[in-house]
Amino acid sequence: MNNANYIFREPKNEPVYSYAPGTPERAMLQKELDRQYKQCIEIPLIINGKDVKTGDMGTVVMPTEHGHVLAKYHKVTKEAVQMAIDAALAAREKWESMPWIQRASIMMKAADLLATKWRYVLNAATMLGQGKSPFQAEIDCPCEAIDFLRFNTYFASKIYSEQPISDHTMLNRNEYRGMEGFVYAITPFNFTSIALNLNVAPALMGNVTIWKPSTTAILSNYYIMRLLQEAGLPDGVINFLPGSGSVISEVAFKSPYLAGIHFTGSTSTFKNFWKLIGKNIDSYKTYPKIVGETGGKDFIFAHKTAPARELAVAILRGAFEYQGQKCSAASRAYVPKSLWAKTLKHIQEMMKTVKMGDGRDFSNYINSVIDEKSFDNIAGYIARAKKSKDAEIVLGGNCDKSVGYFVEPTIIVAKTPDYESIREEIFGPVITVYVYPDAKYEETLHLCDETSPYALTGSIFAQDRYAIEKAEQILRHAAGNFYINDKPTGAVVGCQPFGGARASGTNDKAGSALNLYRWISARCIKETYVPATDYGYPFLKEEK
Repeated sequence: MNNANYIFREPKNEPVYSYAPGTPERAMLQKELDRQYKQCIEIPLIINGKDVKTGDMGTVVMPTEHGHVLAKYHKVTKEAVQMAIDAALAAREKWESMPWIQRASIMMKAADLLATKWRYVLNAATMLGQGKSPFQAEIDCPCEAIDFLRFNTYFASKIYSEQPISDHTMLNRNEYRGMEGFVYAITPFNFTSIALNLNVAPALMGNVTIWKPSTTAILSNYYIMRLLQEAGLPDGVINFLPGSGSVISEVAFKSPYLAGIHFTGSTSTFKNFWKLIGKNIDSYKTYPKIVGETGGKDFIFAHKTAPARELAVAILRGAFEYQGQKCSAASRAYVPKSLWAKTLKHIQEMMKTVKMGDGRDFSNYINSVIDEKSFDNIAGYIARAKKSKDAEIVLGGNCDKSVGYFVEPTIIVAKTPDYESIREEIFGPVITVYVYPDAKYEETLHLCDETSPYALTGSIFAQDRYAIEKAEQILRHAAGNFYINDKPTGAVVGCQPFGGARASGTNDKAGSALNLYRWISARCIKETYVPATDYGYPFLKEEK
């Protein structure tokens, strides 16, 4: 019998490989990119650990070369969804009852496999299928994915060790159960690591999932599923269902065993999930837990004391890395008039050396956006800005989807603080700048707070500490992750727990214990050593 009360040591974040010329990792990644580019694999559903083929096929293409097919995948059917739910429910009790250290060992093995054997497979798949550069893929999957696996086990060990007070008359203890049912995990295209975590965080805490991967991230997500199987994940614990979200949701939301939603995606979709759960609330065995991160309109705010060069680098990196397709990407900036001309000049000079193209060419800093729908949406904002009297394009503005979905990094200067591109989420390499009078710093901070419904990330650039403190207070609820003198992207697991409120989600902080708490249902057990033998209490006795 294993009666160890095991506490994992705090892990260190996975080192990020540089892929600089002459390094062994560069050669190995290029070799794997070439191998995956030259093949077209078939991707099945994976239900109860078994491959399921429906015959209704979809294709996975490269966003940087949309005529090139990387894989063909089988689309989920309603019957397959019910099979997956049944498989998850059948696996649930045994998985939940397994000693948690055994579940943790699977996650730790997966992390080690990803750091070694699977590193270049996942990195290449993320680059090819999701249009990332070597660095953007590296910090995503493997590195952040490894961090999720290792830090989650550390946080779980701390949660399980939290116990109530007992005295000499009783023993009190908390039992951290999984939930009675399945978790429906709906994962995004932009981070392979998030797709992993939306499944493994609930699973580590004793839950089972049905997984709807993004149709534009199926290749990397499929390899994640195979990695977890190799790590020893029991059949049925996570069930992989590529295909239409509406097909899966129609079955999942009607199941009485829906116990939770773990979601990253659009605000409108998440709101619809709340409505569906409310509509079906009487049919559920338990109240479903709803955890979601739903995007943002993330900002960089500059005070007149901000160094122009540092601000320019933050805008360029924050807005244009991974083509602005990070939930945390800088999408609007507020810059004082005295600073703007110098800042823009720095950006324009740097952009002269920035190349755009296929990620397989490591000299390209910018790649393509994810698909045609996204391209058309971004191009629409740029086209309207070109025609608007309330906006001016001062950088970029060109779009081309003939080979891949390429949008030039674009800066729009808004002449009014409520122009559409400074209010609405675009999810592309477009940032809108509002140039404000230096004397209206505090007034413009309130504008920043009130202009957008989102509250995910934001940053303040200033050398004046009073100005920083003022921004922290006025923007208190404007961002769940707030950065001082840094770009608003790049949250690291264990260092900056990630999530926002308002229209950006439930702020359950992936990369911390806060998220794991959502996937447990605690039971408190009290044992009395010597039970009472009389019903009475002293206050009942008569006065003498």
